[in-house]
Amino acid sequence: MVDSSRPSAPLPSSGPRPGPDGAGPLGPLPDGATAVAPDDARVADAAVARAQRWLRTSRGPRPAEVGRREAAATSSLAALLHDPSGVAFTMGFVDEVARPEDDRVAAKALRRLVSPAGGGAPGRAFMSPVDAALLRAGTVAAGIAPSIAMPVARLRLRQLVGHLVFDADGDHLQRRLKRAREVGVRLNLNLLGEAVLGQGEADNRLARTHELLANPSVDYVSIKVSSVVAQLVPWDLEGNRDRIVERLRPLYRTARDGGKFVNLDMEEYKDLDLTLDVFTALLDEPEFRSLTAGIVLQAYLPDSMGALARLTDFARRRVAAGGAPIKVRLVKGANLAMERVDAEVHDWPLATYGSKADVDANHLRMVDTALRPENADALRIGVASQNLFSVAYAVELAEQRDVQRQLDIEMLQGMAPMEAAAVRADVGSLILYTPVVHSGDFDVAVSYLVRRLEENASSDNFLYSMFSPDPDAIAVEENRFRTAFARRAVVQDGPNRVQDRAAAPAPAHTGAFTGEADTDPSTPANRAWARAVLAAPDTVEPPARVTDPASVDEAVAAALTAQRAWAALPADERAELLRRVADELARRRGELLTVMSYEAGKTVAEADPEISEAIDFARYYAQSALDLHDDEATFAPHRLVVVTPPWNFPVAIPLGGVLAALAAGAAVIIKPAPQVIRCGTAAIDALHAAGVPAGLVQLINADEADAGRRLVTHPDADAVVLTGASETAALFRGWRPDLDLLAETSGKNAMVVTPAADPDLAVNDLVRSAFGHAGQKCSAASLAILVGSVGSSQRFLGQLQDAVRTLVVGEGHDLGTTVGPLIEPAAGKLLRGLTEPAAGERWLVEPRRLDEAGRFWSPGVLDGVVEGSWFHTTELFGPVLGIMRAATLDEALRLQNSTGYGLTAGLHSLDPDEIDHWREKVEAGNLYINRHMTGAIVQRQSFGGWKRSSIGPGAKAGGPNYVAQFGRWADTDVPTAPEVAPTVFSERIITAAGDLGAEDTRWLHAAAASDERAWNTEFGVEHDPTGLASETNVFRYRPLPRLEVRVGAGARPRDLVRLQLAAARTGTRLDVTVSPDAPSMPFHAPVHTAQDYAAGLAGRAEPARIRVLGAPEPEVAAAAARAGHSILRGPVLLSGRRELLSVVREQAVSTTRHRYGHLAGGAGH
Repeated sequence: MVDSSRPSAPLPSSGPRPGPDGAGPLGPLPDGATAVAPDDARVADAAVARAQRWLRTSRGPRPAEVGRREAAATSSLAALLHDPSGVAFTMGFVDEVARPEDDRVAAKALRRLVSPAGGGAPGRAFMSPVDAALLRAGTVAAGIAPSIAMPVARLRLRQLVGHLVFDADGDHLQRRLKRAREVGVRLNLNLLGEAVLGQGEADNRLARTHELLANPSVDYVSIKVSSVVAQLVPWDLEGNRDRIVERLRPLYRTARDGGKFVNLDMEEYKDLDLTLDVFTALLDEPEFRSLTAGIVLQAYLPDSMGALARLTDFARRRVAAGGAPIKVRLVKGANLAMERVDAEVHDWPLATYGSKADVDANHLRMVDTALRPENADALRIGVASQNLFSVAYAVELAEQRDVQRQLDIEMLQGMAPMEAAAVRADVGSLILYTPVVHSGDFDVAVSYLVRRLEENASSDNFLYSMFSPDPDAIAVEENRFRTAFARRAVVQDGPNRVQDRAAAPAPAHTGAFTGEADTDPSTPANRAWARAVLAAPDTVEPPARVTDPASVDEAVAAALTAQRAWAALPADERAELLRRVADELARRRGELLTVMSYEAGKTVAEADPEISEAIDFARYYAQSALDLHDDEATFAPHRLVVVTPPWNFPVAIPLGGVLAALAAGAAVIIKPAPQVIRCGTAAIDALHAAGVPAGLVQLINADEADAGRRLVTHPDADAVVLTGASETAALFRGWRPDLDLLAETSGKNAMVVTPAADPDLAVNDLVRSAFGHAGQKCSAASLAILVGSVGSSQRFLGQLQDAVRTLVVGEGHDLGTTVGPLIEPAAGKLLRGLTEPAAGERWLVEPRRLDEAGRFWSPGVLDGVVEGSWFHTTELFGPVLGIMRAATLDEALRLQNSTGYGLTAGLHSLDPDEIDHWREKVEAGNLYINRHMTGAIVQRQSFGGWKRSSIGPGAKAGGPNYVAQFGRWADTDVPTAPEVAPTVFSERIITAAGDLGAEDTRWLHAAAASDERAWNTEFGVEHDPTGLASETNVFRYRPLPRLEVRVGAGARPRDLVRLQLAAARTGTRLDVTVSPDAPSMPFHAPVHTAQDYAAGLAGRAEPARIRVLGAPEPEVAAAAARAGHSILRGPVLLSGRRELLSVVREQAVSTTRHRYGHLAGGAGH
């Protein structure tokens, strides 16, 4: 880097001052405190004058305390912040080149970054000629010898940011500390490390922090509560607090005995209440009465004024009782980007202020509130900011109130050293917040550097303006300061997140569908609600067991009677009742959560989102009821639908099937899984309470014998909805081969992790995906496929081991539980998977049975799973994860696609080429990229699989076509048709069919035109109705590779031509076989008897989708049922919107777009 003078804004004289925009209370001030009047601007004038003096001083000669390299680096930073391509390049270099363990991955990322497609090499504005030359040479060398070039590149980056992140090892840190002391600067050291995913890393971080504090030269460290105990459960604040306090005591004893200082840092809003509780609990203990310690408050949280009032009161009482004062470090907050992501993906209000102006105003208000004579002996204040106007305000206020002893000024290490030196020279001392990292762990500084770069590159940031060549930039900052000063008395001072489940639910939703927000554990009211709900008795009484098939017949008769009136209602009236159901479910959230936790063993974290999903189903399917119209087809609802749901999602999945059928106009009989009969009863009670007629929706607690079989095979049941094992689907269809079964069945889901992945995020998402609800999810990650160097990465495997061993197994109604019980004692396939590794397999983490019955198991990780093995292809449905290895991404895809199933699939990679390739080649209904792969949300990630994971038409639950399955579609009158088909190819198909007659030819022309319209608006485009910024959630259609057509007696020749038009539009292969009894078809096809065709079906491993034209053949239906093939029997339709569904597969693709909250345009982000 060059040592050149920085671009800087000239220093204008003070500009005009805006007047106050109102008066109001300052918020929750401590007893006896008074506020400076909002119109008293004398202190603001003095602050502006002082800040201007500091700026002028910083433009002068470089003081000895600012090294030449540090000054040069600051000059480069100044140029960087005003070069958008430079910011993007630097973020990419830090994240994609410096971070990966694999040199080949880093080399590829470097070449991509400097390529024209990647934005090109950055300009010379912030890069010295030497570094520009090194970059060019390194890019060339990276392609030849990455193992040499990339360590050099990382070393150079380490040198370039060495003024921002210090080396925690040996003499280097000692020299830094010595130099700081010599110029009157204290360093507040914050040790960075790997993500704390397991207790081993938490132990390591705490030990290293302890070691740092024990260094005689170190007198000030910061530590976050989230780094002390791994896998904190946000619902269990009290349990978290007690564990953290116990682990922090030794560190605080070292500080007490050595006269040193420990600061409790904070990053995420969800940790605010926990950090406050830990801090006050520790310092309330008698052994720490004499210890002065600190805590951070973030001014960008409107909650911070209430927190400051609490801490002020605590400090006063502590000192009055003979204890030492405390310190509060006031920062503005640097985690805004991730807070935005958290709010967006959960549909929660943004926890922070919505504008920088409000943040600045609140920061000034907090300083004003805290710096008072009545607080000075109890409460020390560290004002931490790079904004010289904010800092000068604190200094002026302290002098005016004669509380200078109460104030520390704090800034960031390396961000503006000339300005920091000017401040220190004026006020006499300074504290620099200084991240430190051990030499082997530099990649863990990535998130810190990305946050700082994004924060300072924002046009409303003070450093951005200070480094600006615009002569008016500082005047703009002064005006912002004066505006903030005027507004400090009126800016909001209460939390944005105030959800309270104990209060009446919010007003009913109206208008377009919006998802129901999950319960927010950050609010005290909700945590209290959850404790009360889990302590409440489960009072749900299920109905008596039904064993007599005659009782089933009576229920069916009642359902058919009720259905006639229901189907006669206009769609908007049916939709309105479903919305009332949603509201009733919302009102009963607590009751549902109670029964789910006790009967199904679900934790709050698992049960609460499931209730939200059930509410979403009601509202989404209400909208779907209004969408059952097509200008080219008419819809007639089924009369009766039978729903047979699973036990693992005992509320959302049962209600999803019930509500979809209701939306279509059908009556429903539901038979819940016997393990969760009370959950099903509570859910159906909510429907009846909302006004759904008792005869229209009936719950039958049928046995698994005669009554259950009668219900599933009842001749008046038009369709059966099943979510369950493939074996159950085969059983149902064996009873009744012509059954119209809509089934989501088994899955064997894998997450692929490539060397281009972020290992911290990959491990976190893998553990969540594999062991949530003890792995008892059809969507759970059962396999991890590690590509290339990931398979030998001790860091990745060590983090995975650590995270899995830290999971807490317990009852679902225990707030501290992360892995609940099995629904039944492990047996059969699951017991084998938990206890019997095959030859060549070994336990990375061996599962242990924790109770005599066998319902509680610690999670296991089995290494060495190979292609084609029993573990590779068998669904286990429990807390065990298999590890496979692949040399390349294509090999990983083969392993992922060869299980026979296709429900969910995950990928962790930051390489956009890998993402694009995987996205096009993987065979599953739900894809998840750089995120966890369970917990699908209605509309956002509609749910359903491919291949052996689905039977029936394949419409995804919570998607746009699901309700339309619950009925029969028929053509309307043929619309006006073009003289020829819309494409040359489709016209050739029609022409090649020969003389079909004028009416059929016109119908085919209309169908081809309808296909083209449907393709251009629905099937040939990707849809993302949620439109989130932080993640894309694409719903799209993929061509069905092959559709079999079985032509039987009575088939119409034009129908086969119609299917060929549809297949040609999507690129689907059409395999046609003809019965000897079928009429002559326009195209040649092989002739097979029903017996021969059925025999061929029996021997196929890959499930087929079979479109039947003409009379059904019982032999074919029975063979398809035994082999797991899907048969589509409905009429062939003119409507492209309806008929093209037979030649496509639905797919949902959810992709994280951000890195630490920073949004990027590339697919890799």
